[in-house]
Amino acid sequence: MQLHWLDITTLVAYMGILVAMGIYFSRKNTSTEEYFVGGRSFSGWIIGLSMVGTSISSVTFLAFPADAFKTAWLRILPGFTLPLIIIIAAIFFLPFYRRTRIISAYEYLEKRFGPSVRTYGAVTFMVGQLVRISMILYLLSLLMHEITGLDPLVSILVAGLFVALYTIIGGINAVIWTDVLQTIMLVLGGVFCLSVIIYELPGGFSQIIEIASRDGKMTFADWQDGKVLPVSWGFSFSEKTALMMFFVGMTEWLQEYTSNQNVIQRYAAAKSTREARKAMFVSFSNVPIWAFYFFLGTALYSFFQVFPTQESGEMLNGVRKAEQVLPYFIVNYLPPGIAGLVIAAAAAAAMSSLDSSINAISTIGVNDIYRRLWVKDRDDKHYLNTAWKLATAASIVMISGALILSQTETKTLQDTGVILISLLMGGVTGLYMIGFLTKVGDERTAWVGIILTFTFSLWTILSGQGVLPEWVSAPFDLYYTGFIGNIVMFTAIFATASLISRRKRDLTNLTVWTEDGKKLDN
Repeated sequence: MQLHWLDITTLVAYMGILVAMGIYFSRKNTSTEEYFVGGRSFSGWIIGLSMVGTSISSVTFLAFPADAFKTAWLRILPGFTLPLIIIIAAIFFLPFYRRTRIISAYEYLEKRFGPSVRTYGAVTFMVGQLVRISMILYLLSLLMHEITGLDPLVSILVAGLFVALYTIIGGINAVIWTDVLQTIMLVLGGVFCLSVIIYELPGGFSQIIEIASRDGKMTFADWQDGKVLPVSWGFSFSEKTALMMFFVGMTEWLQEYTSNQNVIQRYAAAKSTREARKAMFVSFSNVPIWAFYFFLGTALYSFFQVFPTQESGEMLNGVRKAEQVLPYFIVNYLPPGIAGLVIAAAAAAAMSSLDSSINAISTIGVNDIYRRLWVKDRDDKHYLNTAWKLATAASIVMISGALILSQTETKTLQDTGVILISLLMGGVTGLYMIGFLTKVGDERTAWVGIILTFTFSLWTILSGQGVLPEWVSAPFDLYYTGFIGNIVMFTAIFATASLISRRKRDLTNLTVWTEDGKKLDN
């Protein structure tokens, strides 16, 4: 695609704004407290919009419309569990992070189980995030290539350097405020696309509904060979059912709002518990945004039923990837200037995840590893310099990983990344849940759970790769690996704790059963 000068201007202006925000906020970063948690001064609205931006990634911008375009709305079901989990987390789990001036989610693990468990949590988070951001940057480069024709290698370097620059110099202040901007950009980009579809269709909005209803595109059902397949609402580990998708969603969001450093760091950055809770409730807006992008996919289906093209037909029947449908629409149907804005929104969807992870890696590296284990008695300026260096190192790894992905057999490396994350971080939610919800468990039993969950994850991965004989392969749909892995972690620790002697420990304010009732900051 040859970009119009208006589109180029829009993209350059957007990138310039991000860098300018990083430079502006760099003046405030005179301490690690400011760099990691913004002086704990943010309002709930700003933190909440930032959390939305971090949760909404390229998956929302590309995969959700593609799924609704090709199939129906089944895969939005896990997202509907988010409000329930947020309410539970705001009432029961947020206080554990607001009682003390924590910076890291893994400080809780040390208090509850022991120092080695904290180190395990911190190291696995850092490794997992480095793999994740390399993959996100690589996928962003493919998107930019698809839309603009820009070489993927150039896309990796340009996008990676821009994100690195404003994140490294701006710290959490730049991350939060740019995430707010990127959330707005993401929503505006989708609104512009839908507006053009409604304008171009002879029957407007009602025609979208008419075609979608006729073809069953807005049902909670699966599709196969162009046919609607009703989905069971029963309990089953052997197939994807609506009920099981709710369980999977609950597990994913429990992990997000109880142990994900990207979220916990924002709890800490809020100026009070009340503002932190407000931020969590602002995150409810994730659900309507996801629903909007699913509807955008449905609208694209209706649009190409009225104005069919060879390319859209190939995306529908599987000759081409369905994820190409929104980039194809942007390139061919949006007017100059608007296309540039939507391309910026597509970049924003990925950047809001990248900047949060880079800053979180730097935070964990300094707070949980470097200052705690290696260099313990230096002044704060030393640790601030180390934070900048770690953010720089994380950015270099991210760009290098994306470049490697672009030059290697993609499927193999992506599979390797997914496997690595599954092995390292399997069962983390189960570990936090037994910490919060029971009075059992210590450092010894936690490691039993970690080892057994690692073994379970390895078994399911080998089953999925077809390495094991059928009689020892996993007898369940591997979609449920994470859900079952958390059950394994919880059960293993609980069972082991009942078999070995309990060490007497002070658990005050570490479980829901041992809270001292002191009022939290407002």
